Amino acid sequence: MAREDLAQIDGVVIDVLAGGNFTVQLPNNQTISAKLSGRMRKFHIRVILGDRVTVGVSPYDLTHGLILHRHKAGSGPGPS
Repeated sequence: MAREDLAQIDGVVIDVLAGGNFTVQLPNNQTISAKLSGRMRKFHIRVILGDRVTVGVSPYDLTHGLILHRHKAGSGPGPS
């Protein structure tokens, strides 16, 4: 299944597991297991506890997902 076929849902990382696996809580309070996409591994994008992420979920299996994007923490300047 191509990445374009996945339903994209925003969520929050609530648990970090071994091997690039994460537990993500969706806005409807459902939790799913998700792993990092290959592109995020390639460019060494780190995902930590509490990050907002976009998860691609297959319409065939709604319990597993693929982390496609990590959202920036804030759009403004850092603390001064």
